[in-house]
Amino acid sequence: MFNQQMTSLKDSQFNAGVSTLLKGYREENVNHSYSQSLYHSWNKVFNQPAVNDEVESPQRNTVDMKPAAKALFDELKEQIGEEIFVGEWFSVDQERINAFAEITQDMQWIHTDPQRAEQESPFKSTIAHGFLTMALLPKLTEAVDPDKPQFPTAKVTVNMGFNSVRFPYPVKVGSNIRGKCKLLSVTPIKKGLEITREIKVEIEGVRRPGCVSESVIRLYF
Repeated sequence: MFNQQMTSLKDSQFNAGVSTLLKGYREENVNHSYSQSLYHSWNKVFNQPAVNDEVESPQRNTVDMKPAAKALFDELKEQIGEEIFVGEWFSVDQERINAFAEITQDMQWIHTDPQRAEQESPFKSTIAHGFLTMALLPKLTEAVDPDKPQFPTAKVTVNMGFNSVRFPYPVKVGSNIRGKCKLLSVTPIKKGLEITREIKVEIEGVRRPGCVSESVIRLYF
C-alpha cells in the first residue's frame, strides 16, 4: 500500500514538472514570435524612404525601332479607335460553300443540302460555315493582295491569331459580305510592331454582322 502511494506521488510530481516545462516552453516561443513580429514591423517602418528621399523609379523596357517602324507607329497611334479599312463586297455562293465543306470534311446539310435546308432549316437556305467566313478574312481585308499591301514598308506580316471570335448572324448562300477594320492598339516589339484590330464582316442588307473578331498581327521591318 505504501509503495503504491509513493508511486502515485512520484507520477503526480512528474506530470506537474512536465506541465510546468511545457508551459514555460510555450510562453518562451510566444514571446519570441511576438518579438520577431514586432521587430519586423518596426524595421519595415523605419527603413521606408522619407517623403523627400529620392526613390528609384522602375526601369521601363524600351524598344529601338527602325525608321520605317517608327514612322508607321507614329501614324497608326493617331488612328487608334478609328475605322481604318472598309473592303469591297464579296459574294458567297454554294459552290464556294461546297468546296470549303469538301476541304474541311464538314458536310452538314445546313451547309451543303439546299433542298433540305429550304424545308427544315430556320434560315430557309444553306448557310456558310462560320470558319469559311473566318477563312475569307484575308480576302475581305485585302491582306493578300500583292499589288496593294496594307503595310508596304513592312517586310513581313505574321498572323498571331485572335483574341476573340463571334458569329452573331449566319451568312446565307448568295449573300454579299465585306470586311471592316477598327484599330484597337499598336505596340512596338523587337524588330517590328504588334497591331490589334477589330474586324467585322458585314452582310449586305442585314443589321447584324456575320463575324466579329479581334485579330492580332505582327509587322517586321
